[in-house]
Amino acid sequence: MIEKRITILLKLKEYILSNEPRWLEIIEKAERQNAWFTKAFIWQAIHSISDAYLHEVALRSFALQFKEIEAQNVKTIGIVMAGNIPLVGFHDFLCVFLSGHTMRIKFSSKDDVILPHLIQTMYQWDETLRECISASEMLKGCDAYIATGSSNSARYFDYYFAKYPSIIRRNRTSVAVLDGSESNEELSLLADDVYQYFGLGCRNVTQLYVPEGYDFVPMLNAFKKYDELKHHNKFKNNYDYHLAILMLNRQYYMTNDSVILVEHDSVFSAISVVNYTYYHDRENVLERLKKSEDIQAIVGKSCIPFGDAQKPSLIDFADGVDTVAFLNSL
Repeated sequence: MIEKRITILLKLKEYILSNEPRWLEIIEKAERQNAWFTKAFIWQAIHSISDAYLHEVALRSFALQFKEIEAQNVKTIGIVMAGNIPLVGFHDFLCVFLSGHTMRIKFSSKDDVILPHLIQTMYQWDETLRECISASEMLKGCDAYIATGSSNSARYFDYYFAKYPSIIRRNRTSVAVLDGSESNEELSLLADDVYQYFGLGCRNVTQLYVPEGYDFVPMLNAFKKYDELKHHNKFKNNYDYHLAILMLNRQYYMTNDSVILVEHDSVFSAISVVNYTYYHDRENVLERLKKSEDIQAIVGKSCIPFGDAQKPSLIDFADGVDTVAFLNSL
């Protein structure tokens, strides 16, 4: 059975990398429905999934972690998916599919075009998949749950799913720790970590830790590679709003017209804004960040390489919770 599921996933990889008209129409539709889902960022998500999740060698190795389950032990997993970036729930979908359990998915209204289409396409290859993959607005009666949302929605998930095995994910974000010796190439890669998906992902860098006396000019120049985002209406509206607030409050800021840098302790920042804070002891900062429940990824030397924040592997589980172990335990 696991071999059959792997074969379907590898066929899915071929499909998402194709130029089939109906697939290209779905990408167009997703962009029309959600202006944050530009074709460029949708394709970036597709290639990331293809390279990291659907790479045959990595996929087969990952699949070995799942226990084969008897038919009488198959559980129904309710999945509440987020919609902050394109196909953000694909890893949960893949894990449950490989596990052999049945899944019922509640899609986010922000991202309910692409993956539903892929599931319908999989039905065409194998009608029996209708029995183990379905969409539902209500997830009552499931045996276990995987739910991703904000810290506020997580409180409701904790309440509603309290009696069931569950993985509940809350708001997280990512940071970068710099030492001032970064090359222009590394700063250019850091721009990817900051700007990709408009900064809406939990793996986007929203806080910079820099040594005292740090020169931000090379960074701001390197970040100009994403100048085109200032022409995106929704992003520009956010930029203008936050810039106006800072100016009215006479608060110090730096900008290159597509991002605003503000000194602030919070690891979370608004769209188009990146916070920064100075440090005295880099190792102390790293030690503290690794213990924080708010941090998804740390970018920098001796950490995740610059430019790789949005390239998680199959074993880079969200919030550090092993989805495979959870599914195997049911």
